Amino acid sequence: MREPSILEPNRLVRALGKPARDFTKRDLVRFIADTDIRMLNFRYVAGDGRLKKLNFVIHSPAHLDRILTAGERVDGSSLFPFVAADSSDLYVVPRYRTAFVNPFADVPTLDLLCSFYDAHGAPLESAPEHLVRKAQRALRDETGYELEALGELEYYLFSPVDRIYPIVEQRGYHESHPFSKWGLVRREAMMAIAEIGGLIKYGHAEVGNILSGDLEMVQHEIEFLPVPIEEAADTLVIAKWALREVAYKHDLEVSFAPKILVGQAGSGLHVHMRLTRDGANVMTDDGGLTEPAKRLVAGLLSSAESLTAFGNTVPTSYLRLVPHQEAPTRVCWGDRNRSVLVRVPLGWRGVGERMIRDANPREPTADVSPVDHNQTVELRSPDGSANVHLLLAGLAVAARHGLTEPGALDLCDRSYVRADATKVEGLHELPASCVDSASRLLAQRDRYEAQGVFPAGLIDAIAAQLTGHGDRGLSERLYGDAAGLEALVRRHLHCG
Repeated sequence: MREPSILEPNRLVRALGKPARDFTKRDLVRFIADTDIRMLNFRYVAGDGRLKKLNFVIHSPAHLDRILTAGERVDGSSLFPFVAADSSDLYVVPRYRTAFVNPFADVPTLDLLCSFYDAHGAPLESAPEHLVRKAQRALRDETGYELEALGELEYYLFSPVDRIYPIVEQRGYHESHPFSKWGLVRREAMMAIAEIGGLIKYGHAEVGNILSGDLEMVQHEIEFLPVPIEEAADTLVIAKWALREVAYKHDLEVSFAPKILVGQAGSGLHVHMRLTRDGANVMTDDGGLTEPAKRLVAGLLSSAESLTAFGNTVPTSYLRLVPHQEAPTRVCWGDRNRSVLVRVPLGWRGVGERMIRDANPREPTADVSPVDHNQTVELRSPDGSANVHLLLAGLAVAARHGLTEPGALDLCDRSYVRADATKVEGLHELPASCVDSASRLLAQRDRYEAQGVFPAGLIDAIAAQLTGHGDRGLSERLYGDAAGLEALVRRHLHCG
């Protein structure tokens, strides 16, 4: 966690002069009094993976103290798929380190993310944020490693066609205004996310440009910096909320749906991961990928089919996972290969200082800082329908499996691909529907339920929800049915 600086975008961190991890109730009360905050929002992620909200008007110091100390009651049966109505009361209790000044509120407001607790004061076993904590703890306890992650959040914005600078279909990658539209929405959202505390790597226009009648749909991406998976999950959920708020302000529709139009680029949620020990990245050494890194890759490969239950949750997910669309269909890995499921991107090892000196030959040698190799591996299957907390918990489970499975290194060696993965024979295929995804999850449920990470009832509920889509063979049934495909896309346009 970084220390505060004059460049710190988070208003609360800057004002309190300490990192968010050190926030206390006293800090928050003092800030609220000093800045005339009038309201509090409790926010929490429910079973559908979406951010919920509970508003409070601050009446007095005693009232504020009670809210921040005791939290509040909520109806769990309306928030989670398998909490019984006769035992559904749950507590939501704020986590002070997550506090932020709401950048969208018309009244000065402080927001806090909350954890769920049951009637006995124990963490709710199926709560999304608790699942991620359990998965990280199990990984750390069994292997000594922790998992960090970052997401690549892709999305489309819809607006009337610009007749002056029309977009070019499938040619939006890193384009700039006026040839790419609505970069201002991306920039506003990035600033809001940073003020809230999200660590952003960069933002840019993406490949997808779609013309459909009087509408143009332009694709953008915001990518984050690697942080522990508990923080990464919260950041992605907040980022989606921020993007929707900014788009709504500009009278635009934003969608994270995996597929908008067949034949056009879909929106993924690629997740980069790295293993750390004592805060240090252990993914590479002078020989390339380390054994733990290869075991991580193997764990992702062996769990890939069941991970779709968390990362590809609607029927249109499987319209994206088709050949020749830079989306994976086969279970394999490779270096810098965008046709594989797990990609090893460039990592700067040994070349950072050389490049900066070549680009800036007059830079004093003493001022050239060492460049962190920052190596990650990227899972390319998830999309914008993902239940982010469940997905990242599942990735930690997959990492633990790879790190402890005796045959992991052999699987890693056998699954390496240098060519176009769609042309390589003998590879396992990803599921082709939500129904197939559910069956893969049930087949591997033991690894997710191990050490109490995923409750059995949650696995059953997820499988039932996926099976309920009844989408096996859907793409074949809808072939040539433009109206049917449009209705399907519209139904799942605001997933995630």
